[in-house]
Amino acid sequence: MQVPHFTGQHGGDANGPFSFLNPTTRRYRLPFHKQSNQASQDDLLNKGSGNREVDESQAPTPKKRNEIRVGDVERLFRTRDNRKGRHQISISPSIHQDAQYLTPPPTNTLLATLHGIIRMFTVFPYWDVSYLVALIFTIGSVDWCVNAFFVWLPLQMPSSEFPGEIANAGGISAFVGATIFEMGSVLLMIEAVNENRADCFGWAVEEVLEESGLRRLRPDGCVHHHGNKKNLVGKGKAVDGKPPLDVEMAPKDEPNSKSARTWTWLPTWYELRTHYFKEVGFLACLSQMTGATIFWLSGFTALPSIYSRLTSTAAQNGAYWLPQVLGGTGFIISGFLFMVETQQKWYLPAPKVLGWHIGVWNLIGGIGFTLCGALGFAASNSGCVYQGSLATFWGSWCFLVGSVIQWYESLDKHPVNVGVEEGGERVSDTQPV
Repeated sequence: MQVPHFTGQHGGDANGPFSFLNPTTRRYRLPFHKQSNQASQDDLLNKGSGNREVDESQAPTPKKRNEIRVGDVERLFRTRDNRKGRHQISISPSIHQDAQYLTPPPTNTLLATLHGIIRMFTVFPYWDVSYLVALIFTIGSVDWCVNAFFVWLPLQMPSSEFPGEIANAGGISAFVGATIFEMGSVLLMIEAVNENRADCFGWAVEEVLEESGLRRLRPDGCVHHHGNKKNLVGKGKAVDGKPPLDVEMAPKDEPNSKSARTWTWLPTWYELRTHYFKEVGFLACLSQMTGATIFWLSGFTALPSIYSRLTSTAAQNGAYWLPQVLGGTGFIISGFLFMVETQQKWYLPAPKVLGWHIGVWNLIGGIGFTLCGALGFAASNSGCVYQGSLATFWGSWCFLVGSVIQWYESLDKHPVNVGVEEGGERVSDTQPV
């Protein structure tokens, strides 16, 4: 079976914001036949594509609590979810006689959301690169919020200013925030070039003991690197009969070789040219890292001992304000690309998708940081100085909101949402997942 996210074909169940780039969303209807069996993720997907029969050697398992009956199940594949190690399914609740599956309850309810928020403070998968990315950006955003108070509050409330607040506290916190953002961006790029390249369903399918012909879906069998606790950022594992790399992308790898590459620090030019440069998510990560690297220069020159030596307007504009404008522009581009990656079309918003909100808030935050740098060129005008500092303030809070949502998303690996009508028609492409 060809790895679905390596094809550039749009149409049917494959959609994306730009026709000249690879699709970012695909839907797969799960097959159902009333036999006594247990299907692995590979069997299920191959059965759905007509490649081979489902394995029937496993015994059924008893029914569990907290499960719901559903009629149809669709696998919703998103390129963003694949990078984050997430496995979403869409379900259509059914009456008793029409039920075909037992699944966990929807994760888009208020109660499930509260459980997810609690999980943010009780689960710490430090080996998961997606979790690290979200946590690092959250810490960096908090630092930028503190920095914004240092540089804006004295202008709003002069009586609150303490000696060296803007120059020293503001400069040092800017350097720390820029460095943290750079670290997060590097990990974000590492995450992008190590997307799972062997198709991963992430759900086990098995017959329910008390219900003849009824089959259960439960989270199991994920081969993403996010679950590997043996090293810091995780390492993918080869699956028997499947190459971790698509054969068309890396002809040097044998399709069934267990020694095929499973972790990449730097993709080859062939991989960049034939795949990554056609992926919306990779381009977003590349824009983020480029912007963060350029932006770091302004954080470095913000250090008091360096900024005090930028005595001329030209030096301040070139070494301090210009990197903010260029770096902030990179943030705007990446935020826009992360936003549209979750959409069916570039002009159709997806406000109930977590990844869409992350992109939107980062886009607004990037606008704030860019505006701060642009207004800095007119630093002789007190109104521009005030508005520039204020732009840093609200831009930092926007980054913080986006980072917190990303933190929540990184821990929600198996989202379940109601999104299939009777007959298999899609209810919505903007479900809260």
